[in-house]
Amino acid sequence: QVHLVESGGGLVQPGGSLRISCTASGATFRDYAMGWFRQAPGKEREFVAAVSWSGTSLNYGDSVKGRFTISRDNVKNTVDLQMENLQPEDTAVYYCYGSAPLKPTYWGQGTQVIVSS
Repeated sequence: QVHLVESGGGLVQPGGSLRISCTASGATFRDYAMGWFRQAPGKEREFVAAVSWSGTSLNYGDSVKGRFTISRDNVKNTVDLQMENLQPEDTAVYYCYGSAPLKPTYWGQGTQVIVSS
C-alpha cells in the first residue's frame, strides 16, 4: 500500500507562485507514475499534471500548461508541483496520486491552495 502526504498549500496573491509537495511511503516509489488533480468547490475533479516513473514523460492539463511544472525525486520519494502566475481560478484542493499497472491508484488527503488578494 502507498501512503501519500501533501504539503505546501496556502494563500497566495494573484500572479504569485507556490510549490506543493507530495511524499510517498509504503511501496516502491519508482513503480508508480505520479500526478496531481485538483477540485474546486462545486466543480468536478480536474487533471493537473502527471509524471512517469522515470520522470521523462510529463503531461499537463490545458488550464495549467506553461504555468505549472511537475517533477519527482525517486531518492526522496517526492513529487512536486511548482505553480507560477497563479490565478483565482486555480483555487482548489490539490490531490496527489500514484498509479501503476495492475495496482490500485492511491490518493493523498489533499492540500488547499487559495489564490486571492
